[in-house]
Amino acid sequence: MARTKEFDPDAALQSALELFWRRGYEATSMADLVEHLGIGRASLYATFGSKHELYLRTLDRYGQAQSPLLTRELSRPGPVLPAVRAVLRRFADEASADATREQGCLITNTAVELAPHDRAATRRVEQSWDHLETLLHSALVRAQAQGELGADRDPLALARTLLVLMQGLRVVGKASPDPARVRDAAEHALALLD
Repeated sequence: MARTKEFDPDAALQSALELFWRRGYEATSMADLVEHLGIGRASLYATFGSKHELYLRTLDRYGQAQSPLLTRELSRPGPVLPAVRAVLRRFADEASADATREQGCLITNTAVELAPHDRAATRRVEQSWDHLETLLHSALVRAQAQGELGADRDPLALARTLLVLMQGLRVVGKASPDPARVRDAAEHALALLD
C-alpha cells in the first residue's frame, strides 16, 4: 500500500520558491530546503526530484503568477500608452522599493546567477522575457492602430527596448540604494513612447 504524502506539495513548492527567491540558487542547499520546508530529504527528492528540478519548478510557478497581472494591465480596452507607462513605472517602483529591492525579481536573479551556464534555467528566463516582449509588442501595435503611437515607430523594436530597460531597472534597483537612479531612468525612457 502506497504511503500518502504528509505535506502539501503545492505549499512546499511555494515555500521553496520563497527561499530560492530570497537566497538564490547556489546559496540554498538541500539541507536548507529540508529545514525550511519541514520535509524529509527522501520525501523532497521523491516529490520534486533534485534541487535543480525543484528550482525549475519554482521558476515556472513564479512566471505563472506574474503573467496574469501583466496581461490584464497591457490588454485592457481603451488607450494603451497609459497602461504601458504604468507598467514601466511599476517596475521602477518595485525595483527601488526597500521592501523588494534586495530580493529583486526571481527571473532577473536567475538570468544573472544561472543563465550563463544553465540551459534549462536560460530557457525559462527566455520564455518569461518572450512573454513580456509579446505583451508589450501587442500593446504597442494596438497603440499604433489607435493613433497613440506614430506610424513611423517600430513596435517590436520599441517593445524590445522596453524589455531590456525593465530588466536593467531590476538589476540596478537590486544593487543600488539610490531609488532616484532607477526612477529617473524609467521616466526618461517614457519619452520613447512620445
